[in-house]
Amino acid sequence: MSDATPLSKSRDLDKLLLRPGNLVGPNFDPGVQLRDDLKEYARVLVVGAGGLGCELLKDLALSGFKNLDVIDMDRIEVTNLNRQFLFRLEDVGKPKAEVAAKRVMERVSGVNIVPHFCRIEDKDIEFYSDFNIIALGLDSIEARSYINAVACSFLEYDSDDNPREESMKPMVDGGTEGFKGHARVIVPGVTPCFECTIWLFPPQVKFPLCTLAETPRNAAHCIEYAHLIKWDEVHSGKAFDPDNPDHMKWVYDEAVKRAELFGIPGVTYSHTQGVVKNIIPAIASTNAIISAACALETLKIASGFSKTLSNYLTYNGVEGLHTKVTEFVKDKDCLVCGPGVLIELDATVTLRKFIDMLEEHPKLLMSKASITYRGKNLYMQAPPILEEMTRSNLNLPLYDLMDKIPKDILHATGTINKDNKKSTGLRKLDVVFKGIDGVADMDMAGGA
Repeated sequence: MSDATPLSKSRDLDKLLLRPGNLVGPNFDPGVQLRDDLKEYARVLVVGAGGLGCELLKDLALSGFKNLDVIDMDRIEVTNLNRQFLFRLEDVGKPKAEVAAKRVMERVSGVNIVPHFCRIEDKDIEFYSDFNIIALGLDSIEARSYINAVACSFLEYDSDDNPREESMKPMVDGGTEGFKGHARVIVPGVTPCFECTIWLFPPQVKFPLCTLAETPRNAAHCIEYAHLIKWDEVHSGKAFDPDNPDHMKWVYDEAVKRAELFGIPGVTYSHTQGVVKNIIPAIASTNAIISAACALETLKIASGFSKTLSNYLTYNGVEGLHTKVTEFVKDKDCLVCGPGVLIELDATVTLRKFIDMLEEHPKLLMSKASITYRGKNLYMQAPPILEEMTRSNLNLPLYDLMDKIPKDILHATGTINKDNKKSTGLRKLDVVFKGIDGVADMDMAGGA
């Protein structure tokens, strides 16, 4: 028995990575080297450390990924403990990302997880470029749109507008709503990106203001009264931040007063968060199922042991069990995953004038833009120290700041006003300078 080969800790993973198959990807090369490379070189970023994010971290660590990062801006609350299994009562008030990383590393030997307790917008584009795959466990459309734009910003196109495979940053996105969920694979330039299928997400439920102000009938009406009407009356000019605990507590307190006035039960702090943030209660089993699908697709992308999902899986466990895969089509005119918004400029246009133009551009409508070029900050709106460091560039010609290259890609991050809604977004801009040798004049909207 002493001469027998010991069982590998990765014996289940070995069945996928060490043997050939009939449904493998075109670049699949089975063997021990593939398994070892996966552990040593593959880097995956998990965005979100909530109910789905906790499951994703655990599943990815147990699937052979040893180099993981996790980013989340939230702290642990008591209401998280029923489904976010990595957290304990003594963790309440601590950053989710830090506690989740610590717990998984305690349970899975050899894995290294780097936590980031911050907003996703606080990281520059270069931070995201270090990862091979981005796995999303988010509950926000705005956050998904932002990460989608970041991943698509790395995508490059050749002269025939064909995407370059080496520049693709794959994403695996999961989401749950009660007993329902989805898992999808996004390969920028190949599959539809999040923006291509934004119509899949239903609009948020809205209540008539007259009902909120005069005849509230349930707890949600009281909460929305405090959120939409009372807040503006008391804090005129001050924007409500749903991620600020003090703001949320104020809305909750006002909603309780409103409910008591009309004899309406059911206003709780967790219900207030759910109404204001449009959060549907999460169920642990749904999170586990969707996370398993996302982890499997991440492993497929990294190793090629099987063809990936094409490209949107839906799960419904409300009555029995129903799963379905739908292949959506990429929008060839998408502003996010396409070649970029073409902008023609004179070589004399300054960076300040260029930023002003973005606000008026019909396809962009972007205000307070920060501009980066090949990883270099040309101008940053925040933090103040970076704004001061880059302020002197505002009066310089953009052509000079782009090293006098007649045609190249810029990235702009700012506030996008779309359908009377403001959100933070990132856009890829294909800038062409007129009158430069080798560049023909083009008729493009937004030119100088």
